[in-house]
Amino acid sequence: MTSDEALILDFQRGSREAFDELYARYRQPLYGFFRRRLDTDLRAEDLAQESFLAVIRGSARYEPRALFRTYLYGIALNLLAAERRKHRQSTTPVSESDATSDSAPDRDLWVRQALKKLDRNDREILMLREYEQLTYTEIAELLRVPLNTVRTRLFRARIKLKSYLQPKELVRRNRAAGTGTAAGDDGPEEGMR
Repeated sequence: MTSDEALILDFQRGSREAFDELYARYRQPLYGFFRRRLDTDLRAEDLAQESFLAVIRGSARYEPRALFRTYLYGIALNLLAAERRKHRQSTTPVSESDATSDSAPDRDLWVRQALKKLDRNDREILMLREYEQLTYTEIAELLRVPLNTVRTRLFRARIKLKSYLQPKELVRRNRAAGTGTAAGDDGPEEGMR
């Protein structure tokens, strides 16, 4: 299997097939990236397409200093920031993944609601790691922060998310017992027995 970096370099030299392969590899993951952060499927699809257009337009400037995946998600983050700014100025604000189908499992809805409670920076770093499966190094390059900052923010985001996911009764019991919200990885069932 040809690496992403080799494919983008082939595309720079004129290979349409190389771009088609990159598109096939990243179309769904990029759509998912936007879908988890925006209200509508249509806008998520539009921004995913705009990301690939930006790759086409900027292909001559691409240098393999970082992974192509980091480059692509950097473009996606910039488009997402522009989208949020645009909607912040308009009367219809763009919100974080409010739209859920009636068939969505309760657990998925519960996790999405907990994610929405996180600070935007904590949510973004957690989603880059857990949903987009970026490495700590890739996240550090993408967000232009030191690697240890990524580790620290990710740790804190996970602790906050865990506290939001625990049933309130379990949180009260843990606090009363002096164990805090980060205690016990046994899940809510253990605290309810």
